[in-house]
Amino acid sequence: MHPYKRSQRVSDLLREEIADIITYKLKDPRIGFVTVTGVDVTEDIKMASVYVSVLREGEKKSTIEILNDAKSFIRSELSKRLRMKFIPSIEFRLDVSSEYGSRIEKLLNEIRRKDEGSS
Repeated sequence: MHPYKRSQRVSDLLREEIADIITYKLKDPRIGFVTVTGVDVTEDIKMASVYVSVLREGEKKSTIEILNDAKSFIRSELSKRLRMKFIPSIEFRLDVSSEYGSRIEKLLNEIRRKDEGSS
C-alpha cells in the first residue's frame, strides 16, 4: 500500500509535468515568468485545478486566460508523457497564497514596530 492517496501522487506528477510543458513546450511570447505552485485533483481524477504564480502584477489575468486557452494543448502533451488511462481536464487558477503570506508578514512587522515603539 502506498503511503498517500493516488490523487495526491497524480497531482504531484501533474505539477511537475505541467511546469515542464509551460516552460519548454508552450511557445507563447505573451507568457512571462510563470511558476506552477500546486495542483489539486479530485478523488476520481477527472478534474485538476492548476495553481500558478505570475511574477508581473499587470499580466496575471491575461496569463491565466492564455493558459486556459492552451489547456487542450497541455492535455495532449500530458497524454503523450503519462501512462494514465484518463488525463484529467485542467483549469488554471491564480495562486494568491504568496500574496496572502506577504500581507500577513507585513501586518506582523507593523505590530512588532508598534510594540517596540511603545516600550
